Amino acid sequence: MTDNPTAAEHGAQVIRTETDALTQMADSLGDEFAKACDLMVGTNGRVVISGMGKSGHIGNKIAATLASTGTPSFFVHPSEASHGDLGMITKDDVCIVISNSGETAELHGLLAYLTRFAIPFIAMTKKADSTLARQSTVALLLPNAPEACSVGMAPTTSTTCTLAMGDALAVAVMRMKGFAKEDFHTFHPGGKLGAQFVRVRDVMHTGDELPSVPANMPMGDVLVEMSAKGFGVAGVVADGTLHGVITDGDLRRNLDGLMDRNAGETATTSPQTAEPDMLLTEAMAVMNEHNISALPVLDDAGAFVGLIHIHDCLRAGAA
Repeated sequence: MTDNPTAAEHGAQVIRTETDALTQMADSLGDEFAKACDLMVGTNGRVVISGMGKSGHIGNKIAATLASTGTPSFFVHPSEASHGDLGMITKDDVCIVISNSGETAELHGLLAYLTRFAIPFIAMTKKADSTLARQSTVALLLPNAPEACSVGMAPTTSTTCTLAMGDALAVAVMRMKGFAKEDFHTFHPGGKLGAQFVRVRDVMHTGDELPSVPANMPMGDVLVEMSAKGFGVAGVVADGTLHGVITDGDLRRNLDGLMDRNAGETATTSPQTAEPDMLLTEAMAVMNEHNISALPVLDDAGAFVGLIHIHDCLRAGAA
């Protein structure tokens, strides 16, 4: 760093300091980390997180990450715990207690309770010889690295490492439980993230909404049906399965003598289709790739059971 560092140089140094600590921590994970994961996977209860100050803020985030990835979890404030919230922790639970020094006074009541009722707990601390580490079932040690602030005191490196340790636990436990994308949607039904897991069957048009016509229907009647349903497409059904589709483009291409034809003679055979269990984002990708605005949805037997339109994808937030 220069004699008169710029703000950007100060910022870069902070990131480098924290990166070095994260690398050190990653290289040191071993048996204790595995034991902590086993405790979390094996519990019949919840994973309860506690910590004071900045450690508490990080603890809240760890609890939220665990809960969203299939491990029931919540945060208990250590001061509130001493005033009644200890009743939220049961013998079936596992706790994660966070303290950089391992001697945070506000944690004493919580530690006494966990010890009294033999509730297993995982310590996250920098001090291997601290009260917290010595009393814990498993101690996950944070690297003995300097804080990244200019006076070396504000929690920066330590909180970054705690957050990363929490993420490491959450993802490792998630993998051990076999938590999949489909499970993720259960806990994330809203917003952009939730839209990524919506299935075609959840939004497709069915029943009387479908623009379905028989192959022998005259094109004049087909136009009436297409106008009534308003999708700019009709599915041509023959012998119980989809024979093809008629789109606005097909109408333009067959304009000469159109009214002398029937639906089967005008349809585009072997159209792009979707399946009910296809992700909505996958259906939208097909429409974008082929520059089309709608997809007929077929079941395993090839029957025309639904229709998905680009507007349905947009409304569901899949774009």
